[in-house]
Formats: sequence, structure tokens, C-alpha cells
Amino acid sequence: MSNQQPYGEAAGYYNNAPEAANPYGQQQQPPPQQYNAPPPPQYSEKPMFDQAFKIERPKYNDLWAGILFLIVCAGFVVVSGLAIHGYASDKSTFGNGIYDSNSRAGLNTNTIVLFAFILAVAAVLSYSYVFLARTFPKAFIWVTGILNIIFGLVTAIYMLYRHYWSGGIVFLLFVAFWIFAFITWIPRIPFSALLLKTAVDVSKSYGHVFLVSFLAGILGTAFAAYFSVTFVAVYAKYSPEGGNPACSAGGGGCSTAKVTGLLVFITFASYWISEVIKNVTHTTVSGVFGSWYFFNASEQPRAVTRGALKRSLTYSFGSISLGSLLVAIINFLRQIISVARRSEMAQGNVVASILFLVLGCLVSLLDWAVQFLNRYAFSYIALYGKPYFAAAKDTWTMIKQRGIDALINECLLGPVFSMGATFVGFACALLAHLYLEFTAPAYNSNGTYTPVVDAFAFLIGLQICNIFTTPLSSGVDTILVAAAWDPVKMMQNHPDIYHEMVRVYPQVQTAIHA
Repeated sequence: MSNQQPYGEAAGYYNNAPEAANPYGQQQQPPPQQYNAPPPPQYSEKPMFDQAFKIERPKYNDLWAGILFLIVCAGFVVVSGLAIHGYASDKSTFGNGIYDSNSRAGLNTNTIVLFAFILAVAAVLSYSYVFLARTFPKAFIWVTGILNIIFGLVTAIYMLYRHYWSGGIVFLLFVAFWIFAFITWIPRIPFSALLLKTAVDVSKSYGHVFLVSFLAGILGTAFAAYFSVTFVAVYAKYSPEGGNPACSAGGGGCSTAKVTGLLVFITFASYWISEVIKNVTHTTVSGVFGSWYFFNASEQPRAVTRGALKRSLTYSFGSISLGSLLVAIINFLRQIISVARRSEMAQGNVVASILFLVLGCLVSLLDWAVQFLNRYAFSYIALYGKPYFAAAKDTWTMIKQRGIDALINECLLGPVFSMGATFVGFACALLAHLYLEFTAPAYNSNGTYTPVVDAFAFLIGLQICNIFTTPLSSGVDTILVAAAWDPVKMMQNHPDIYHEMVRVYPQVQTAIHA
């Protein structure tokens, strides 16, 4: 196979394209910048993935970020080992179940049982959510919006009934925002449902997308379980409260500063590790959908899932680690704000709760912007193995120049999946809150740990659901960004999908040909 040609030469669309390639008669001009697209295959048999999307000079991009990630993982394992050893050395103090511990030295086995329930609930809700998306794509969008409104309203009413005024008011504000957002969604649902249905159909017939989704979900749940035990063990081992007997075990003495520092580290590490799992899944699935998009049925490459996964874990692993690091930092800041807001809510400080809510919204907007760019940059990285910042810059420029931002803005699936993950997170947080109320562990006799446990339960549910939904959202993202790389391929290889897009959203012609 010859080396990849520049975008216009490979596609024949912007440079001297035949009249038939432009069915709407719009004059096309060469774009200011040329982009790579896979040239027609020149094989006696179907090419492998790494041949179809050949890297000119294979290179381990952003290697420093990959090495730093592995160092953080090793640090997490060391902290976990020391904390769990200290916890296990005096396990009789911390109990073997829900009610058999009177320890006041931080969290104990009661909390591990709670996190086991949360993991089960998060995994079941996440899988059910993906199953609903696969089975009823259009209803899925409606159900997501309505469930979030109902769940938020019920939570607000419950908190107000219990005279938890600050929490009730904050949730009422959330519900008002969700209602406004959902109303603005309604005209955009048909186009989004079509994209989701397309992603589901491709996943069923091409590659091993659902297998990747299942394995990623299992891996994400397993890591969340590991993080939960480590989280409890750090409290149990290093908390100085109540004459903690575990302080005399190996790994150093106890102090509040040590607990805080270790919790900061493992929380940040958990965000980064979860993001890497999610984004390796994303780039793997993007390779599958890119192969489906750029090649017709008789030319599609072989072993695309294996080839895309191999590239994600080798040449592109540093770039994935770097992009995931940026999101992990932002999410960690948001987690700190969430804990502070819940603490102020527990103390009945309405003004401070609202201020932290506003600050959290600003950080969430930053998170949305970075994740928005990451999704499409990782799709580009999946196929062409570019470094992270170069891929992000090229992808953003390409999206703006080709006018695909109109399609991206019209698609609701990013917000829908985020709202679904938030719903799972809130369900886990509510379960944690009720569990602490009804079991009344000794360490939480004055409610000090309620905001912390609620916030981490939310984190676990949110991250698990994000991992489960990544394959479907990755497919949709790849379809959209592939339309920017080579719009004519959609009309050539997938005319039925293109005409259906025109039917539900006529402006797609302008967006693709802009």
C-alpha cells in the first residue's frame, strides 16, 4: 500500500472532484489545510487495520505522560498495600459486617459493605442504561431527561421534608436547570436518535464493540471496588481519632494531615486511571467506526478491534494519558468543590452552598470544553497516531473549517450520556446517604463523614456509568468527525444513512458542504 496522500488527493472531493460527487451543485473550494484520509486500498485481499490506517513513522507519542501515569499507578498500589495491611492487621476493631464495629477511627467495614452495594447498583444501572440505549434509541433520550427531572424533584422534596433546607434548595435549582435544558432538547431528538441507532447497528454487525464495552465495564467496576477498599483502608489505618490501634502497624504513624494527603493522592489517581480506561476504550471503538466509515463492505479492514486496541496501548498510550490527565485534574477540582458544597449543605449554610454550586458549574463548563475536544481528538489519534496537542489542534481546526460544528451542536448524545451518568451518580449518593442514616455507624455519630461518603459514592457511580456508555458515544463521535475528514465517503459508502440524516435534519447538507 502506498503512503497516505493528503486529504484532497485521497478523497478527490475538494480538488478536481467529479460533478457527480457534489449532488447539490455547490461549488467547493480547497480547504486552507489538508488532512489525512485513508486512500483506496490496493490489496489482493482486505488489509489489516494498521495497513489501512498506516502511520508513516511509528512513534510513541507523549511518552512522558505515559511514564508518569504508570508511576502514579505504582504509587496507588503502594499506598493501597500499606493501608490495607494496616486495616487487616487489626480487623477485629473495624468489624466484619455492618453493625459489629464500634470504632470511631474513621471509616470501617460498615463502609466497605456500603461501597459493595454501591458498586452493584452502579453496575446494574449502567448496564440497564446501555441496554435501553441499544434497544430503544429514541425512547432512551426521552427517558433520560424525564428520569433526571423526576429523580431530582423527589430528592429535593425529601430533603425539604427532612428540614435539610440548603440541600433541598440546591436540588430545586438543579431541577429548574434540567427542565429548561430538556425543553430545548425536544427539536433535536430525531437527529440524535438517528445517530444513536446508527452507532448501535454498526456495533451489532461490525467489530467487537459490545465485547469491548462489557470488558471495559467489568474493568472499571473492578477498579472502583479496589479504590473503595483503599479509600476505607486509608481512613482506618491513618486516622488518629479514637486511639486507633492500627496506627502501630507498619507504614508510619497516624495524623489528620496524612489522611488528607493520601486521600487527595488516591482520589486524583482514581480519576486519572478511570479516564485512561475510558479513553483507551474510546480510541479502540473509534478505530472500529473509522474503518466502517471510510471503507465499503467489500473493502473493510480485518482485525480492526485488535489493531485499534494495540495502537491505543502502544504508540497512542502517552497521548491518551496526557488527555486523560487534563480531565482528571478538572474532575478532581470538581470533586473538592462537591465535598465542600455538601459540607456546607450539612451545616445549613445556604449562601455558601449556592456559591460552591456556581463555582462547580464553572468548573463543569471547563470540563465540558476539554472533554468535547478530547472526544474528537482521540478519534483522530485512534486512526492516525498523532501526538495529543497536534491532534487536538488539527481536529478543532478541521471541525470549524468544514462546518461540522453545526452537526455536533445539534447532537444531544454527549449531554444525554453525561446526564445519565449523573443520574447513576446521584442514585449512588442517595443510597449512601440513606445507608448512613439507617445503619448509624459509630464513626459517623455526628454526621462528619456523610458529605465525604456521599461525594465518593457519587464519584463511583459517575465513573462506572461513563465507562459503560463510552463505546456508544465513541461511535457517534467518530461518525461526526469522520464527516469532517471526508464527507463524500458518507454519501458513497452509506447513502441510506446520509439520506435519512437529510430527512430528519435538512440542514445537514449545508453543514457537510460548508
